[in-house]
Amino acid sequence: MNAILEDSGDDTKGFFDPNTNDNLTYLQLLDRCVIDPSTGLTLLPIHDPSSSLNHTFIGYDIKKVFKGVMVKVTCGKYMGMTVSLWELLMSEYFTEQQRQAFIEQYRNKTLTIEIIVTKVLEIIEHSVKTANVVFEGIREKVTANQLAEADIITENDLADLREGKKTVKDVTENESVQTYLQGKPSIAGVMLPDSQIMSVYQARQKGILRPGTSLVLLEAQAATGFIIDPIANRKFSVDDAVKARVIGADLHAKLSSAEKAVTGYQDPYTGKKISLFQAMQNDLIVKDHGIRLLEAQIATGGIIDPVNSHRIPVHIAYKLGYFDTEMNQILCDPTDDTKGFFDPNTHENLTYMQLLSRCVTDQSTDLCLLTIKGNDKRVTIGGSAKEVFQTTYVSVRYGRFSNKKVTLWDLINSEYLSEEKRQELLKRYNVNGLRGKVSILELLNSAIIDEKTYKNVLEGKLTIKDLAEMGTVRNFLSGTSCIAGVILQKSNQKMSIYQAKKEGYLTPGTALCLLEAQAATGFIIDPIQDRKLTVEEALKQKVLVPELYEKLLAAEKAVTGYKDPYTGKTISLFEAIKKDLIVKQHGIRLLEAQIATGGIIDPLTGLHLPLEVAFKKGYFDADLNKILADQSDDTKGFFDPTTQENLTYMEMLARCIKDPETGLFLLPIRFDAKCHAIY
Repeated sequence: MNAILEDSGDDTKGFFDPNTNDNLTYLQLLDRCVIDPSTGLTLLPIHDPSSSLNHTFIGYDIKKVFKGVMVKVTCGKYMGMTVSLWELLMSEYFTEQQRQAFIEQYRNKTLTIEIIVTKVLEIIEHSVKTANVVFEGIREKVTANQLAEADIITENDLADLREGKKTVKDVTENESVQTYLQGKPSIAGVMLPDSQIMSVYQARQKGILRPGTSLVLLEAQAATGFIIDPIANRKFSVDDAVKARVIGADLHAKLSSAEKAVTGYQDPYTGKKISLFQAMQNDLIVKDHGIRLLEAQIATGGIIDPVNSHRIPVHIAYKLGYFDTEMNQILCDPTDDTKGFFDPNTHENLTYMQLLSRCVTDQSTDLCLLTIKGNDKRVTIGGSAKEVFQTTYVSVRYGRFSNKKVTLWDLINSEYLSEEKRQELLKRYNVNGLRGKVSILELLNSAIIDEKTYKNVLEGKLTIKDLAEMGTVRNFLSGTSCIAGVILQKSNQKMSIYQAKKEGYLTPGTALCLLEAQAATGFIIDPIQDRKLTVEEALKQKVLVPELYEKLLAAEKAVTGYKDPYTGKTISLFEAIKKDLIVKQHGIRLLEAQIATGGIIDPLTGLHLPLEVAFKKGYFDADLNKILADQSDDTKGFFDPTTQENLTYMEMLARCIKDPETGLFLLPIRFDAKCHAIY
C-alpha cells in the first residue's frame, strides 16, 4: 500500500481541482488551498477574476513561493535547523497581523523575499530575547510579547525591555499596565456597623447577607480572578478556597463554573479555550448570568483573555471576538434586567460598578468592602420619592465626585454621609403608611397635602409627626377602622370574626366576607389584643386557621397589588377586575370596603386615595362609581346576622359600636343570633 501511495499515478489521484481540471492527490490539493486568517482553516479557492479572495486569503502561489524559500535559523525552537519561510511565518513567533503584513507587502512588491527573510529572523531573535521577560498575570506568567500584541505596552517599551533599558518592575509601575495584569479590587467582603470585617461566605452563614446576594458576589470574585479572604488578605482559586474553608463545598460547583470566566471555557466542537463572551454566544452559559460576570470583569479592570491570562483593552476584545457592539450597548444602557447585583442596605438592584462605588477601602489591606448599615430603626424610601432622588442631579466640587454631576440618591448613599445623617434626611421625607413608608412627595402627588404643607415639612416648619396627626392625612395614610370584630349584646363580650364563626354567631359565609374586607383594607384584626396583622402573621399567631389562608391571601392583594400576567407589573384591585384576574362581584365587594374605610388603596404607595385621584390613576371609573352609587341588592355584599339584611359595607359600619378602649368598630350581635347562625 505504501508503494502504491508513493507512486502516485492517475489511479491514486482521487481528488479533482475544479480550477485547473487536474486529478490530484489529497496532499497536492491541500497545497493549492488558502488559509483563512481568522480561523486558521484550510479552504479550497474557487477562482473568480472579480473576487477579492486573493487579497483576503494567503493564496496558493504565494504559499508555494514561501514554502520554497529555505532559511537557516540560529536561535529559538528552530535553532540550528533549516526550515521554510512558510513554516517560520506560521509559527508562534508571529501574530496574524504581522503575517498578513508580510504577505501583503510581498504581493504589492514593496518587500523582496530577501528582505522578508531578514526581518523574519530579526523578529524571531527579538522574541527569543524577550521570552525570558515575564510578568505576573492573573493565573499564569505573561510575556512582554503578549502584552505588546494586546496593545498594553508599546513597541518602545518592548524594545527597552529587550535591550535592558527597562525592567519588569519599571513597566508595571505604569498604573494601566498593572490594571491589565492584575485588575482592580473586586468586592472582597463586608464591613459591619461596628467595623468588624467578614468574608462574603461568613456573612451568608450568619444571615447578614441573603443566599442569593452572597452567591452573586462570590461568583463575581471567582469571575474576576480569585475568591478572597479579607481577614487574612489572601486570594484563592475556587478549589483552594474550599480546601482552606473560606467557602463551603455547597458552593463549589457554581463558583467553579463562574471561575471559567478567568480560566476559559472549552468549545465543545473544537476543544479550544474560549472566553466568557464566546461561551455566551455558544450557549454554554445563560445570557443573564454571563452579562453579570462580564460586567464585573469590566468594572474591575477589563475583559479577561483566558488564553493569555490578563485583561485586555476593549478594541483588542472586539478584535479577538471577546466582545461586540451589541453587548457594549447592553452594558452602557443598564436596565433593571442587567442590574444583577443587590444592595442589602437600600434594597436596590445595581450594576457591579454602582455597588463598588458604595464600598469602602480597608486601609490596612486596600481591599474593597461592602458596608452593612445597622438595621435598627432604619428608614427606607421608595416609590416616587426614590425616583425623584434618582433623577435629581447635583454638581459636586470635592471628593471622588469632583467636577461631576451625580444623582442625589448616589450622594445620600455615599460614604460622605454618616448613617445618622442619612437617617435624619430620610426621616424628614418619610411618613408611616398602611404597609410601609410613604414620602411626603407621594402625599403631594396624591392631592392629600398641598404645596404649602409640602414646603413647610421640607423646611422644618412642620414635623412629620404633626403632619401625620392631621385628620385628613391620617385617614389617607392608615384608613379608618374596618369591622374589626363582634360584640355580643347584653354581655358586651368582644370576639374576633373568626372566633364568632367558631362559636356559631356568624355563618362561615358571613365571616369570610368580613375577614376578606379586613384583608382588603389593610390587616386582619385581633380586637381582643388590639393587633393588626398581615394574613401570614395572622396564621402564625393562630388568629386564623389554614383553611382560610389562601382566600384571605387573595383578598390581601387588594392592598399589596395584583401581578399583571402580561407585563409583570403590580396593578390595583380595579385593574385586576378589568383584566378578569378577580370575579367582578367579589372585586366590587372589596372595593366598596376600601372606599368605606378611607378610600381606594394604591398598591404602589400603600395610600388610600381621594376618588378624583383614583380616577386619574385608572384605579376607578364612572361605570363602577354608578354601580356603587345605585345600591341594589346585587351590590349589597354583606349580611347583618341580627336583622338578616343584605347591606353595603358602609351600612354595616354605620350599625357598628366603637370600642372605647381601642377605637375599633365592632358589629353588635344579639345573644340569640347563635340560633340563626346554626339553623
